[in-house]
Amino acid sequence: MKNNIILGHLMTLMTIFIWGVTFVSTKVLLVHLTPIEILFYRFLVAYILLLVIYPKIKKVNSAKEEILFFFLGFFGIFMYFLLENIALKYTLASNVGLFMSTIPIITSLIVVFGTKDEKFRKELIYGFLIAIIGVFLIIFNGKFILKLNPIGDILALIAALSFSIYSNLLKKINNKYNYLFITRKIFFYGIICMIPIIFLKHEQFSPNKLLIPEVFWNIVFLGVAASTLCFVMWNKAVSIIGAIKASNYIYLVPIITIGTSVLIINETITIFIILGGILTLSGVYISEKGFKIIKIKK
Repeated sequence: MKNNIILGHLMTLMTIFIWGVTFVSTKVLLVHLTPIEILFYRFLVAYILLLVIYPKIKKVNSAKEEILFFFLGFFGIFMYFLLENIALKYTLASNVGLFMSTIPIITSLIVVFGTKDEKFRKELIYGFLIAIIGVFLIIFNGKFILKLNPIGDILALIAALSFSIYSNLLKKINNKYNYLFITRKIFFYGIICMIPIIFLKHEQFSPNKLLIPEVFWNIVFLGVAASTLCFVMWNKAVSIIGAIKASNYIYLVPIITIGTSVLIINETITIFIILGGILTLSGVYISEKGFKIIKIKK
């Protein structure tokens, strides 16, 4: 049991690390592709890969569960990723990042007050407040200018709410089917939800762009690592450690993104980033363990 819990935390941490890197990858792709193009190609690659790895076709237990799979694809794939990408066109990236960091507390509130699956703990609020201050310091990096853009900010907040809903709905279907099948099914419905927009924006699609090396390899990364691998690990982790504990790791995304930016595009680390990182990690720890200090036995 203890080994499973450790595995759940490790899978969540690995997932968050890869998702933190995706912001740099997506930024590169936005030079060549539209948000819906990136979303479609990314999850089409992921779906095909899962179909190759796990080609077995299964019938779900009931129409109710089939509907549940649809909503998982709608909220976790279509709504979350599309709204996040569109929000970046209307508001500052820092604003979007800050709203994404509210996912853990939104997830906690839905679980505690909506499903009653987990008990409310005051440490969740304390951890959230400390972590969100850390995230704020990292994102704004000493330049405390919050420019409000109602359309973009509202879209970012709805995106955060969508992923929180996804994480909570996932608990209703986990452990009933193979994880590869669950992920593949969710991706399928996510792609289905994209089709109406694809028809409306079909003139924007140009498969020839995939021949550009940086486009091709970034789509492969997003499809294989950030989608297939990460969603399988996330789905499994949620079933082991719960939606609240898994979502707490999302606070670490800004730290990972900044670290990646330093290595890839040579951004500098400031005192605000270091302090923000310490506060963010402290917030995650407090959300998980409270204010207990680890004592070393003599």
